[in-house]
Amino acid sequence: MNTLVKKPNGRNLPDPWMSEFFDVDNLFGRSWLKPFDKSLPAVNISEDEKSYTLEVVAPGMKKDSFKINVEDDVLTITGEAKYETTEEDEARQYNRREYSHSSFTRSFRLPDNAKDDSINAHYEDGVLVLTIPKSKKQVKATKEIKIS
Repeated sequence: MNTLVKKPNGRNLPDPWMSEFFDVDNLFGRSWLKPFDKSLPAVNISEDEKSYTLEVVAPGMKKDSFKINVEDDVLTITGEAKYETTEEDEARQYNRREYSHSSFTRSFRLPDNAKDDSINAHYEDGVLVLTIPKSKKQVKATKEIKIS
């Protein structure tokens, strides 16, 4: 319930005695988190009887932009992209150079039945797909995973 107090000058203000006044999400909204949301790619996780699948949505990146490691049942995906554009127009006598850099790291604790030593990865159409086979016994590994 959002209650407003009408002041004599006609302005509506939050009622400081209502619990919503102290609710940070209501006060600031969630829009202040949007810059952080864009720096992390979306990850879809699914499971079937044979394996787990992680889909990291990272359009515009190249497969050599990723580094994937597994150590102590923790899968870590790191991505780094650099973009640069240069334009020159001698008729107008100006140069323009724009560049940006973005990076992210996502880590996931693997379940006990994950077969850490058999993780496969491939990158296609802006999606990095990791397939993590299941095993009846725990199989731990420490390695870098190559992307095909």
